[in-house]
Amino acid sequence: MRMGYEKFTDYELVLACVEGDKASFGELATRYKNLIYSVVLRMVSDKEEANDLAQEVFIKIYRNLEKYQPEYKFSTWTIRIATNHVIDYRRKKKADAVNIDDVAGGLYADGGASPEDAYIAEEQSRMLRDLVASLPDIYRVPIILYHEQGLSYQEISEITEEPLSKVKNRIFRGRRLLKESLMSMRRGENYELGV
Repeated sequence: MRMGYEKFTDYELVLACVEGDKASFGELATRYKNLIYSVVLRMVSDKEEANDLAQEVFIKIYRNLEKYQPEYKFSTWTIRIATNHVIDYRRKKKADAVNIDDVAGGLYADGGASPEDAYIAEEQSRMLRDLVASLPDIYRVPIILYHEQGLSYQEISEITEEPLSKVKNRIFRGRRLLKESLMSMRRGENYELGV
């Protein structure tokens, strides 16, 4: 039972939780569980692993509520915690697997085309996911946040705690690396992402 918390702002819920109303955190978790899970899943590509990591992220959020600054959107703050947690986890695990569905925002979407066209579109989408997965984190994270989560450059800047110019540059360079790799693949060359 949510006990009327639906009308509270995120900041009011944070204050209530910090002041001892632990049930108010349930409303925050309800509001942001899909967003956090989605961000984490795009970075690790395994549903079970993403579930575990998302739970760990919520524990971190809960433990750090008193550090939340209301001048930032709560969603931006939670995504920052989630991305940093996954990056730290990946560094420890030395894993390099990310699954992303059509980072190009529907670039290869099937518009009712023939089965052959659908197959080609799916192959192109798979190649793009593989290429995004092979990007270094400094390019992969902003690309996922921008293309998959639909965040603005400013929001990504706040999440990554990087200057806006650096965020724009990394998204630009990441796209360029993806484009170069796709072109190499089309020419039949073996591809590797250079930094």
